[in-house]
Amino acid sequence: MSTATALPVIWTASVSRLSGLLADVALEYADRARFHAIDLAFEQAHRVIDERLHREHCDVVVAGGANAAFLRGRLQVPLVTVQASGFDLIGALTRARRIHPAVGLVTHAGDLPDVAPFAQAYGLALEHRSFDTREEARDCVADLKARGVGVIVGTGMAIDFAEANALPGVLLYSADAVRRSFDQALALAQPDPDTLPGPVPRRGGRKPARQALLGDSPAMHALRQQLALAAPQAMPVLICGESGTGKGLIARQLHAASARNGRLHTLSCSGLDGASLEAELGPGAAGQRNPLLDAASAGSLLLDNVDELPLPLQGRLLRLLDATAHARSHSGGRDVRILASCSTPLARLVEQGLFRADLYHRLAGMPLAVPALRERGQDAALLLDHYLAVGGPVVPLAAPARDTLLAQPWPGNVRQLRNLAERIALYWRQRPIGAVENHHLQLWLPELFNAMPPAPLTAAATPPAGRPDAASLHQQWRRMGGDRQRLMQHYQVSRTTLWRWLRNAGLD
Repeated sequence: MSTATALPVIWTASVSRLSGLLADVALEYADRARFHAIDLAFEQAHRVIDERLHREHCDVVVAGGANAAFLRGRLQVPLVTVQASGFDLIGALTRARRIHPAVGLVTHAGDLPDVAPFAQAYGLALEHRSFDTREEARDCVADLKARGVGVIVGTGMAIDFAEANALPGVLLYSADAVRRSFDQALALAQPDPDTLPGPVPRRGGRKPARQALLGDSPAMHALRQQLALAAPQAMPVLICGESGTGKGLIARQLHAASARNGRLHTLSCSGLDGASLEAELGPGAAGQRNPLLDAASAGSLLLDNVDELPLPLQGRLLRLLDATAHARSHSGGRDVRILASCSTPLARLVEQGLFRADLYHRLAGMPLAVPALRERGQDAALLLDHYLAVGGPVVPLAAPARDTLLAQPWPGNVRQLRNLAERIALYWRQRPIGAVENHHLQLWLPELFNAMPPAPLTAAATPPAGRPDAASLHQQWRRMGGDRQRLMQHYQVSRTTLWRWLRNAGLD
């Protein structure tokens, strides 16, 4: 690095679906490193990286799969490989089994250890192929398709070939896998923690949260105070807020600010069926170790979208949580801190008979309510300015365009604002045109101008009685732009009920 105070420079090299994941996670590290994406692979990536290193500074390159294997040993700077863990494999296989029961796994030869013992332990009928070259990856996918495999789990290259063969694909790598690679890249680029901005890492190598909870509103000040109070405790925390408000970020902050040496692992409860839950939690027989608790030992386990877990499966989850409650009192017990997130308040679901009261009380040790963006006053302006400045030159907004954006109701909350700001930045940085005007927004963000505001549901309005037919549900889905929160309000049903309706209608 050129100076002690400069941020490390990390280049990412990928042309596959991994590129989007790298870009998303890089935003979390925006205050700790400068990222540049090189959307190339193999010989082209090597040539461009080599040329740019003669005129630009780079501390570390991050890549995955066969691309990383090709670049290793060819670069003048350190290379970090995005490496999938067994937990990543569990999550990817679970998602794949929801698509098709016949799952094929296609990985680069160095991506994973031998998966046969893993598949045997979980009772999985798994066809696994590994490759070294692009041609071998294509042949692996073609062979698995010929054998009746209906979905491919694999690296970005494998997923590209799967989709070319009309097979659905599930990316092997998770956001946690990318975070691990970025952590390693930061350690290589800036090994002395005294030179890092922000507080010194905690005991056991723990690092502070890398993405701040931005906002000056009273609601956000109160939330940060609650978070600071809850973080060092062992009690469960229930994070409740609308979709897009940042519940995942709060979970990461809670874990990062704790004294725990293990990692934060996530179990997505959305769409879980009995078989998928068993694959995640393991057999659960007396005396047998639980793989999920083993993976999260000394760390935290986030039960994401726990309000969408079907009622029949909630008892199985409750038994898992009871196992963690007594872990610290037994020799060799696994100390796991439980976090949970929900979009629909669990207390309401309990009243409706859709959520077990004992499970709710087990999770709600410390409830945290995340405010919607519309409840945060001027925070929308602060966030808009922040995201328009991330990843490159600051994008200037003309006053009318800024007023148009800030007048939006933001039903998708911070996630929606961030996505639209990033789209504006992408268009503007491709060809800077001065300040962004309203006519640019009409071209780049047509949904803001084409959407018709729905008629409000008044107290006198009566929701449709019973379950709607598929045609009516499709019509409402289109009219409301796929906004599930508005659909829940329209039908006056819980998120779980709506999810079942959408799945049966082919909309999920």
